[in-house]
Amino acid sequence: MELLVLGGTAFLGRAVAAHALSAGHRVTCAARGASGDVPPGATLVRVDRDRPDGLAALSGRSFDAVIDVSSRPSHVRRAVEALSGRVARWTYVSSGSAYADTSTPGQRASTAPLLEPAPPELDDPKQGAEAYGRCKVACERAVLDSGVPVFIRRAGLIVGPGDTSDRFTYWPVRLARGGEVLAPGSPDDLVQYVDVRDLAAWLVDGTDAGLSGVYDGVGTPMPRGEFLARISAAVGRPDARLTWVDQEFLAEHEVNPWAGPRSLPLWLPLPEYAGFLTRDVGAALAAGLTTRDLEETASDTLSWYAGSGEPALSSGLTPEEETALLLAWHARRG
Repeated sequence: MELLVLGGTAFLGRAVAAHALSAGHRVTCAARGASGDVPPGATLVRVDRDRPDGLAALSGRSFDAVIDVSSRPSHVRRAVEALSGRVARWTYVSSGSAYADTSTPGQRASTAPLLEPAPPELDDPKQGAEAYGRCKVACERAVLDSGVPVFIRRAGLIVGPGDTSDRFTYWPVRLARGGEVLAPGSPDDLVQYVDVRDLAAWLVDGTDAGLSGVYDGVGTPMPRGEFLARISAAVGRPDARLTWVDQEFLAEHEVNPWAGPRSLPLWLPLPEYAGFLTRDVGAALAAGLTTRDLEETASDTLSWYAGSGEPALSSGLTPEEETALLLAWHARRG
């Protein structure tokens, strides 16, 4: 397969290019090249998708398929127009943030309601969670109008080696320190994620197999208690002591959900987000998505983090913040 990856130098895009190469495909990555290098064996074509003619460097070339991860509708519309008649298939990586209903558990990609697509004047997905979701819906619409078969995966939380958002990395790093660990919510709350390597493999292999349609790209939900216990065992700290703290206390003490400073990753307020980490992924699994053991993801992520020099985490609690919160929690409970 002659594959064009729009991107290919950072996290998911790079994982897609790497898997495609390992599967024997010919890979061209179209990117600015500012985020890093393409995998060895891929061809980098430098482009600037902010410009109306930003893909001119690809003129005259045709591809069996294109895989795009962009969240800017203008980028996707321009790519569809520029590559018209020269691409046999489109695969687009959308997001679970595209859904309008975050509170109902067990929803399916085939029936779940979507946000309204972003209007042309809304082209910046960084303007907030709803803007991001609406931009993804607009990108989906552009790809679906391409006139060729389309494979759309609405990804959940993508994790694993190379993820600098630290929305999963926090937990292997924190649990590897052992001791008393502040755990949010309840052990029975469900969490859901996908290893970047598993999603990349499904994107490439599904595209090569000619799959089309819309699917959720995320693994099967599991209880948070099991999630943290398995990570603890994987990083050599099965004796880590989990102290479960309810969401009302966390909100009162200004602990942020999901990501960023002073946060607890993979925690979202309930019931308003009861559907965000509980997608029904039966259709995706039936269509070829396979997921590796959590233990492998946790161990590999911790090794990658250590090999990166153990930088300050961009998400989670600092040790000092966690200690203060645990002291306040125990004092309240007497």
